[in-house]
Formats: sequence, structure tokens, C-alpha cells
Amino acid sequence: MSIAFPAPDADVVARREAIIEGLSALVAPESLVTTEDERRAFETDGLTAYRKMPLAVVLPSTTREVSAVMAFCHANGVRVVPRGAGTSLAGGAIAQEDAIILGVGKMTRILDLDFANRIAWVEAGITNLAISGAVAHEGFFYAPDPSSQLACTIAGNIAMNSGGAHCLKYGVTTNNLMGVTLVTNDGTVVELGGEHLDSGGYDLLGLICGSEGQLGIVTEATVRILRAAEGARPALVGFSSVEDAGACTAAIIAAGIIPVAIEYMDREAILITDDFAKAGYPRDAAAMLIIEVEGSDEECTDMLARIEAIAAGFNPTSIRVSKSEAESAAIWKGRKSAFGATGRISDYICMDGTIPTGQLGHVLERIEAICAEQGLRVANVFHAGDGNLHPLILFDINKPGELQKAEAAGDAILKLCVEVGGCLTGEHGVGIEKRELMRFQYTQDDLEQQMRVRNVFDPAWLMNPAKVFPLEGRIAA
Repeated sequence: MSIAFPAPDADVVARREAIIEGLSALVAPESLVTTEDERRAFETDGLTAYRKMPLAVVLPSTTREVSAVMAFCHANGVRVVPRGAGTSLAGGAIAQEDAIILGVGKMTRILDLDFANRIAWVEAGITNLAISGAVAHEGFFYAPDPSSQLACTIAGNIAMNSGGAHCLKYGVTTNNLMGVTLVTNDGTVVELGGEHLDSGGYDLLGLICGSEGQLGIVTEATVRILRAAEGARPALVGFSSVEDAGACTAAIIAAGIIPVAIEYMDREAILITDDFAKAGYPRDAAAMLIIEVEGSDEECTDMLARIEAIAAGFNPTSIRVSKSEAESAAIWKGRKSAFGATGRISDYICMDGTIPTGQLGHVLERIEAICAEQGLRVANVFHAGDGNLHPLILFDINKPGELQKAEAAGDAILKLCVEVGGCLTGEHGVGIEKRELMRFQYTQDDLEQQMRVRNVFDPAWLMNPAKVFPLEGRIAA
């Protein structure tokens, strides 16, 4: 994976001061970041191996300000990189030297709540956990729960159609999104969707969700909130082989059981996360599943008994069902902190591919072999229930050539996902990381059709222009 950016537009860079002067008339001084030291905080995102200094950073506080900034940039040919919290692991929010970053991090208000109809209206800079926190007193929650839910914004979730551990039962962002306020490339403000589960006409809301900030900037969202279950209980199941863990996952789904989550960790991930979280994971296991069910005590007991019976057919080394809320919290603390715990001991890149669940055993075996061929370790931790893989490829950025080896392994893993009937991404998006691999999944005709749709919204390619599509072979409007 060799990542390149388009060459900076010399004319735009030369006009930087004029651009900053124009922007300063549209937002408050504290909403415009221009000095080099301040801009440096925005030069990368979760894909930290790559950095570009933005021309300037604008942090509007209202939809009206976003509209004014977008209209100005459109009129002056200024490229715009939308940004939520910058947690993208695919480089979706990395800047360009001839582009401004437009961030929605100041737009964090809960606008309204309707518990009777299970709806929340929020500004797009709010975090997932903040929504759940705002509705918890009435027994509700917001379902999508990426591992970065403490920091990631609804705007970024919509851009990448993010999921999380509980998406097996509750779906990803698109399944919980009802409407958006969208500012288009020329500053026009439009409303898509609304207070109902479906709307007439074309599904433009579905088009926006997952469009990676290339079709407009979401400033407000109408999301579905759900009544929290009566209770939930996770179980830990250790296995002597990764193949058994993968086969057990497929068997649970094939039996018609839909737990709220099935999360997978291999031995490397078990040891790393247990050292950090002290969650009591089975350290002698080759692989582990966290399987959580929810409902009444009777429902949880019955479902866990069925799951234990299935797991017993796949050589489990241990089966442990949580007996308290504290134990459940510890189990999930380990899973939710897996990426951070790994970052404490090694540099890594986190891949994000999706496969049919029936292919889990084969793919996990191949992932191990692919990384071993590069002389690298891999820690697998992912959403096994829906086949969304997140192998963490460990490397040392200070050793010449190791980043390139990690990227080569990552490319091979993503190609493997496509080969077995899956796709390049589950929830992280394409960004710059998988941009050139799009040719492996799609034909040129496929890509051109997607680009024609993009051109309708942004014919000059001013919005997040270096992302998603291969740099060569792009079509003009």
C-alpha cells in the first residue's frame, strides 16, 4: 500500500492569506486556526503514519456558519476536508496542503428528544456516548457503539457508516439514522429524511451515509433511540484453535441465534488486552469469543444455555458466564480498550475488511500466514458475528521497511477478504488507506458509475478530493 496525495494547488497555496482573510469574516476568531503550531493538531487522524498540514482549520458553531464557509470555498475554488473527531483509521480526515479542514467539533448540542417516538435530534459534533448519556434517565440508549464511541462524532459515524460491537443485533449507523441536515458543496442547506423510518423518492439519506464527506457536510442528525434491554450477560469462551472459534461463531449464527454481540480475540490480543484491563481472559486459549445476550434473566439464561451447548461441540478450553455487572464491565473494558492497549506496546495498523462468517476459520489461518511471511505479529480482535475483521498488524515505525511490510500484509489481507466473497471495508471506510485497492473490488465501469454520482454533488471535486477513488482514472463532470 503506497499512499500518495495530489500535488498541492500552487495558486491556492499562494492565496492562503486571502483565503484566511475571507474565512475570518465568516466565523469568530476562536473558530479559525491558522498558526503552524495550532494546525499541527489537525495534520493527521487515526492513520497516524501519514500527515499533511492543512492550509487552515475552521471550526464553525452553527449550520449557518458551515453554509457560509462552504459557499466561500466553492466560489473561490478552495478544497475542503470535513472532520469530526479525527478518529478515522483509514485516513478519511487527513488534510491536504491546499485544503482547509472544516470540523464540526463545536456542534455538540442535543436539539430535542421525543421518547414516545424514539427520536433524538442532535448536532453532528456530538459523540455516541453523549447521546446515550442524555437519554439513559428514561431507559433509552443510542445503539451504534464503535470502540472510539467516547470520542468519535455522529458526523464521522455517518461519513463512514460506523458500527461497533453491538451492530450484530442493532445494525450500523444507517440502520439507526432517520434524517440529516446537509450542507452541500455550494453552501445550500438541505433536509433529508425526517421523523419516520422511510421517506418518499430516492433514498438520498442512504447515499449520504457512508459517502466519506464527499457529497456534503452533515451538521445535524435525527437518530433512532432504543429502549434499553432489561438486562445483559456476556460469556467468555476459550478455544484451543482459531479454526474452532471461527466455526463456533458460524454455528451460532446458523442456529438462528442472534446474540447482541459476538466478539473475537486471538491469543495475541487476549494477552495484550488482559495485561491492560485485568479482565480475567483465558490466557491459555488460542482464541476467545465474547458472546453477549440480553433480555430478562430467564431469556438470558435460556439463550446462554443454547450457546454453551453449541460451543461444547468445538473443543472449548473454558466457558465462563458473567455473574455480576462488575464482571461484565471488566469483560467489555478489555474489548473496548484493545486498540489502546495494543498501542501501548507497539505501532500497528488496523485493517477493516468484511467476510462471510462461514469463511472465518480459513481467513484467520491465512491472516496469520500472511503476517508471518512479512516477519510481523498480528493481533486479531473484531466483530465476529457479522464477519467484520480488525486485524492489528504490529510493527516498529523506527525500523526501516517495517511500515512497508505492514502495509503489504494489510493489502494482502484486504484482497483475501474480497476473494472469499467479502469487501474492503466494514465500518472504517476507504479513505486514503484502501483507495488504490478499490480497483481490486470494482471494475473501471463500476468506479466510473460511482464517480458520476459524486460529480452530481461536487463536480469540481473540492470535497475530500484525495479519498475513496484511485488517483488515476478519475472522471470529470
